[in-house]
Amino acid sequence: MVNNTDNILKTKLGKENYQKLKEINNPALNQFIAEFVALGNPDQVFVCNDSPEDMAYIKEATIRNGEESKLAIEGHTIHFDSYYDQGRDKEHTNILVPPRVNLGDMISTRDREAGITEIKEIFKNIMQGHELYVCFFCLGPTNSEFSVPCVQLTDSSYVAHNEFLLYRPGYKEFIRQGPAARFFKFVHSQGEVDARKVSINIDKRRIYIDPEDDIVYSVNTQYGGNSIGLKKLAMRLSINRCAKEGWLTEHMLVMGIHGSKNRVTYFTGAFPSLCGKTSTAMLDGETIVGDDIAFLRKKGEEVRAVNVEKGMFGIIQGINSKDDPILWKALQQPGEVIFSNILVTEEKSVHWLGKDGEVPARGYNHSGEWWKGKKDAKGKEIPCSHPNARFTLDLNILENLDPKLDDPQGVVIRGIVYGGRDSDTWVPVEESFDWIHGIVTKGASLESETTAATLGAEGIRELNPMSNIDFLSIPLGKYIEQNINFGADLKHPPLIFGINYFLKDKDGNYLNEKTDKKVWYKWMEQRANGEVGFIETPTGRIPKYGDLKRLFKEVLDQDYVQKDYDMQFMVRIPENLAKIDRVTNILKQEVSDVPPVVFKVLEEQKQRLNEAREK
Repeated sequence: MVNNTDNILKTKLGKENYQKLKEINNPALNQFIAEFVALGNPDQVFVCNDSPEDMAYIKEATIRNGEESKLAIEGHTIHFDSYYDQGRDKEHTNILVPPRVNLGDMISTRDREAGITEIKEIFKNIMQGHELYVCFFCLGPTNSEFSVPCVQLTDSSYVAHNEFLLYRPGYKEFIRQGPAARFFKFVHSQGEVDARKVSINIDKRRIYIDPEDDIVYSVNTQYGGNSIGLKKLAMRLSINRCAKEGWLTEHMLVMGIHGSKNRVTYFTGAFPSLCGKTSTAMLDGETIVGDDIAFLRKKGEEVRAVNVEKGMFGIIQGINSKDDPILWKALQQPGEVIFSNILVTEEKSVHWLGKDGEVPARGYNHSGEWWKGKKDAKGKEIPCSHPNARFTLDLNILENLDPKLDDPQGVVIRGIVYGGRDSDTWVPVEESFDWIHGIVTKGASLESETTAATLGAEGIRELNPMSNIDFLSIPLGKYIEQNINFGADLKHPPLIFGINYFLKDKDGNYLNEKTDKKVWYKWMEQRANGEVGFIETPTGRIPKYGDLKRLFKEVLDQDYVQKDYDMQFMVRIPENLAKIDRVTNILKQEVSDVPPVVFKVLEEQKQRLNEAREK
């Protein structure tokens, strides 16, 4: 096998690229690369060793290949996905499981042997006419307990370019770890493309995750959520690993909230897509460590977290100069930014939904030539940019980047926040009574309405525990138990909060302004440091009116009136009781091995609500 592996690599890679690979000294890595080089049969293979020259070669290939085009602002490029490849394909994203392994009905699975057979058949000769790029990355900071080395095989220079911006270089990490490296493997092909350089065999789009062998397969897709393997796809691999080792992989931002006397208190926060996670991580006056995925480990009595990434693959809809000043500035100035599926004008300027200024009358977008009023084949009007349109950038171009981004020790977490789209139940901000109460009633009970970030109907309320249901590779009951156990033995675990930016009145009007979240986070920071008190309600601890009145004046220079407080923070008893019933029914009927403490905590909350209603 070694000889055959070497023969394949020497023949396909050529002397220079073969030598880059041999520098690593990892036979398992060589075998993996050789297998898929032989299977995909690309015209040529390029191995990237993270040198400026190698990275430049792949970035320039995005223009040569037509996967990206240059825009008017220096360093900015635009990429388009197929009109039918605009979100995570949940239907065809499956965890591959061996016989007798059951992850439950809420996790999409496929028989491992059948899935591998199918995917390898699809991959056979799929890279003919393409160049294959072999790239090395590291999830988490390098040279750290958090480090997970990764190898990405892709015939899409656009995918590789995104990962250069999103992840830390990993070539030297592979050399450092040598044959002992426990690495994740990713293989992707965009498949056959048309004249617009977009994937056309969408019916054969497949995204398979094999935790048994730490491999992610992705084929016939370009949309980043399906093709950028190290992002949400890698979460399934790391969730499977950390479940065996006692740490956490979470769909969470990491940010520093700045308090008195130059104090910085670090929080994580879990929000489903299009629920304000990136805008929260980018709050002006605070600092961002990460906006999407975090590794959490216990160190003594502390919980420490790192940003798995070093960049941002963000939803661009709604970003404007008033609400998102830091991101707005980064997206308007020269620097390396990849835009996807937004409108480009003849002058190579761009427009997206919610951007400052008038929507241009004409341009070019994910549907091809575009004009106001254009409709698709089903008669649906096509907006100037897709609601799930994205941008990719390296966090180092942001002026609010936290200096501890690459700290190999991570940052100490003092608060954990859960929030989703909820129009009628949760108050704007509320602290749980303790760790277990927080994990159960804020994390495991997190509901949110569906959005354009996934394919399918929008506006459907779904249970999404810890905002992580789409990314699990272990049974949900086991995942909830893992979260409960993680902090239950700590004397002073991080405080847990629920937050809601989407509360409405009976007429459908929002009860919060977008900027109010600045106040909620300042209150949570002061709670984490024991500087403010609370009012205890049946569902948790809410702020006192006087504290919020002071904070609204200090933070936003606004008056905050009692009437608004009463509307926002009243306990909505019927809605909370209905929520408990919904969550309980789903967990009892659709999820196995849910820890009994979950139902005990929910029942206790129900009793408190009923007692409050009687009073």
